Amino acid sequence: MIDVIVVGAGPTGLMLAAELRLHGVRVVVLERDAEPTRIVRALGLHARSIEVMDQRGLLDRFLALGTQYPVGGFFAGIAKSAPAHLDTAHPYTLGIPQPVTDRLLTEHATGLGAEIRRGSEIVAVSQDEHGVTAELADGTRLRSRYLVGCDGGRSTVRKLLGIGFPGEPSRVDTLLGEVELTASPEELAAVMAEVRKTQLRFGAMPLGDGLYRVVAPAEGVAEDRTVPPTLDELKKQLRATSGTDFGVHSPRWLSRFGDATRLAERYRSGRVLLAGDAAHIHSPAGGQGLNLGVQDAFNLGWKLAAEVAGWAPDGLLDSYQAERQPVAAAVLDNTRAQWELMSLEPGAQAVRRLLTELMEFEDVNQYLTEKIIAIGVRYDFGEGHELLGRRMRDVELKQGRLYGLMHAGRGLLLDRTGRLSVEGWSDRVDHVVDGSEELDVPAVLLRPDGHVAWVGDDRHDLLGHLPKWFGSAARSSSEAVAGSTTP
Repeated sequence: MIDVIVVGAGPTGLMLAAELRLHGVRVVVLERDAEPTRIVRALGLHARSIEVMDQRGLLDRFLALGTQYPVGGFFAGIAKSAPAHLDTAHPYTLGIPQPVTDRLLTEHATGLGAEIRRGSEIVAVSQDEHGVTAELADGTRLRSRYLVGCDGGRSTVRKLLGIGFPGEPSRVDTLLGEVELTASPEELAAVMAEVRKTQLRFGAMPLGDGLYRVVAPAEGVAEDRTVPPTLDELKKQLRATSGTDFGVHSPRWLSRFGDATRLAERYRSGRVLLAGDAAHIHSPAGGQGLNLGVQDAFNLGWKLAAEVAGWAPDGLLDSYQAERQPVAAAVLDNTRAQWELMSLEPGAQAVRRLLTELMEFEDVNQYLTEKIIAIGVRYDFGEGHELLGRRMRDVELKQGRLYGLMHAGRGLLLDRTGRLSVEGWSDRVDHVVDGSEELDVPAVLLRPDGHVAWVGDDRHDLLGHLPKWFGSAARSSSEAVAGSTTP
């Protein structure tokens, strides 16, 4: 039996597969498409996703193929400088096309032993108390202990489970494509500078090799968004928006997207779970979609692995929905707000002007920026230290950097006192006696996803928190021997 079937080989599914493999879970990824897509649906990684890659030792691979940009001006495209005091060691956005992200995560997952089966379309799912049966379009049946749908906004898995997807349908469509242009860079820059004073759903960005990523408002909302627009339609809308079509020709692909906003009613049905766009969709405002999905996978991976391994405490797997669904709801709200602020209606423009003034205050600018880049996320772990529930930023230690100690995806007790212990949990939690001038606390217990589960210096208090996240203590070898001889 397969331990976990992951449906969908996009960034969410690939990240999840890799996280599971770090813990020895047998994973099979099913992908409907026979070949990786060349479509650039997302353009980069925000700070929290950059931290995720750093925590798993992947960041150098991404930095080598990406471009670093300042983090300012993300919220509704309101041009502001980057906040001065972001709580991250990576205060930048990494521009990197999604096909490159897909390739790097594929290499990471397969390098850890994940199996990816392309051209495998799932058509039916059933489950019982022991596992899940997945039926493929070619009649193949696979059996697994768990299955996770990471198969996008039109998720087959979600539909097969009958999970509700309430929200709002698209009100506006936007055309998108990779094309070649005859217009000069100077003409393009001049037209864009003028049009984007008001219309932010418009632009043309060079991708290299003579290709441009072109975006323009659509004339209406398509009844079937799976039908791509034509080149003539793109030309018409470019002329309507800017007065020129820039001589677009030779499209590599054309597509459209809407501003539909929906959130799954639940993220789990028995042994089947949802992650990424299968659980939530929203407008592309702020470029948060890919990042939100990768962070879903980072939260879910170690919890599902613990369930498979048999040491997960009660409620750990259900904490995935409890923690990530509110994060998605907040992203849906901020994208709704941004989309309204990008409207050309007089009322929306008035609110935009007011918010532009408010963002001159550093605290407002920082607050809105942290919403987009996801470093302000704090899970509800109850009352306690201000760090509790937040992800720990990378800090310099005497023996290196914190994130360098987290590549294996285990829990971590960072202890500057030297008086604490993780005996009984050492198979799941690393104990590092070290300190940092950047961290003014005696000790912190970090989950595998880097969120702070405990802060303090009391050993008995620590022993009360370890089981909550890491299950029951394992017996020592001497206890095991004594236990085997006890009548």
